[in-house]
Amino acid sequence: MAASASSTVVPYLDNTDFQKLQNGSDIRGVALDGVEGEGVNLTEPVAEAIGAAFAGWLVEKKKADASQHLRVSIGHDSRISAKLLQNAISRGLAGAGLEVVHYGLASTPAMFNSTLTKDEAFLCPVDGSIMITASHLPFNRNGFKFFTNAGGLGKPDIKDILERAANIYNQFTDESLKNSEIMASLSIKIVDYMTVYTSDLVKAVRKAAGNIEKPLEGFHIVVDAGNGAGGFFAAKVLEPLGAITSGSQFLEPDGLFPNHIPNPEDKTAMKAITKAVLDNKADLGIIFDTDVDRSAAVDSTGREFNRNRLIALMAAIVLEEHPGTTIVTDSVTSDGLTTFIEKKLGGKHHRFKRGYKNVIDEAIRLNSIGEESHLAIETSGHGALKENNWLDDGAYLMVKILNKLASARASGVGGGSNVLTGLIEGLQEPAFAAELRLKINQNHPDLKGGSFREYGETVLKHLENSISSDPNLQKAPVNYEGIRVSGYGGWFLLRLSLHDPVLPLNIEASNNDDAVKLGLVVLAAVKEFAGLDTSALNKFVGS
Repeated sequence: MAASASSTVVPYLDNTDFQKLQNGSDIRGVALDGVEGEGVNLTEPVAEAIGAAFAGWLVEKKKADASQHLRVSIGHDSRISAKLLQNAISRGLAGAGLEVVHYGLASTPAMFNSTLTKDEAFLCPVDGSIMITASHLPFNRNGFKFFTNAGGLGKPDIKDILERAANIYNQFTDESLKNSEIMASLSIKIVDYMTVYTSDLVKAVRKAAGNIEKPLEGFHIVVDAGNGAGGFFAAKVLEPLGAITSGSQFLEPDGLFPNHIPNPEDKTAMKAITKAVLDNKADLGIIFDTDVDRSAAVDSTGREFNRNRLIALMAAIVLEEHPGTTIVTDSVTSDGLTTFIEKKLGGKHHRFKRGYKNVIDEAIRLNSIGEESHLAIETSGHGALKENNWLDDGAYLMVKILNKLASARASGVGGGSNVLTGLIEGLQEPAFAAELRLKINQNHPDLKGGSFREYGETVLKHLENSISSDPNLQKAPVNYEGIRVSGYGGWFLLRLSLHDPVLPLNIEASNNDDAVKLGLVVLAAVKEFAGLDTSALNKFVGS
């Protein structure tokens, strides 16, 4: 259903329906028909209620009085439902008395940046910001990310906003909806904020190279935006810096994502950017996710800088600038990465939980208790630097890499992307790595009416007890998520998914046989849990 804001009947949604839209620190839902079995739950009236709820939350947070007109910026990625949701959420904000500024096609990092920029010509800083995106999810999905100058909103804030939205939704009347439509038509302004954001990225590279106007002159760099919002990077960042960008691909926004999923973790996406680098004999390839808060790179030989390699590269760059600093990562990073950071680079590796917000918040916490950290980064490609206000910005990560290329050239070191490849020399990488997903059947009688989370924790506790008696296995002495165990020349981590009834299992080993041995250890412990689907693990170990 996609009712317009002036509908005479507003369908009733109860509180639990709104809470189902929460996805950690984001809101996500189905915005379009077209996928069997996925009913639309992020309608225009729902979006309008969420806009009004965010307005109420923001007024309270900023302790604004009636004389203050708070201002909120809205941007979106290339999804085809973006404009409808933008207009709907704007009506909610305007109806609550806030000023609304539209940025059009934008990146998630730019939206946070707009709360910090001080430039009245661009109506900045804004008091709050909303990005309309569902990251790399299929075309029918969409959602919202919210920011203030303190950063992205957390899970409790999103829960609060959705509870408010449910109450607002149930009180909608024809008159109130028409009134917000009128107020939106009077209060919405349009600003080209991406000009400010891209200009700042260009300045950062020039500064790193000693204020050279075109520090990347002669470098051939191809960009793959996957038809998301990252196409700006070629013409607005690389070309002003002197780079050649011919061979860049999928720069045009297309919310059906016809070429590949815009996701640096996706194998098809990484093959596409690798092929573009090799076909064009480029020095470097850069790939972004849909809303540009994640990224990865490829060197001139086709070697990928994503997952552990990207973390190693960023750690090498940051530890040159801040010797001895702590690098915070998510839980699925390899043992080889720890050795590289601590033995080769002289830093400290603090392996924390999955979830980019968890990793960033942990780095902030460490700094607050006196442990210096300048980089928080996930294997997914989310990376945030202290110098960039702890914003997970895929474009800024790539700027740090470009800075390295530019400064190396300025100091007389040539070799193109070999400079980057050399930085991760000595990183031990597993010959074998796999991630399996063990699904929990929430309707299975074995759960006895309890939650999948309780059941999953029981599975993990049983695994922990079972491995304690095996002399070949050693439980990680410091671990913040799931059960991480070393043995048989490798390691495994079984953890509970942040949002879904799934136990993801990561295994890394020096060969397939040792990986299977680790898989058998897990299978022996969990096979008695009838509510757990172990078919993926059974297949992996060949049973």
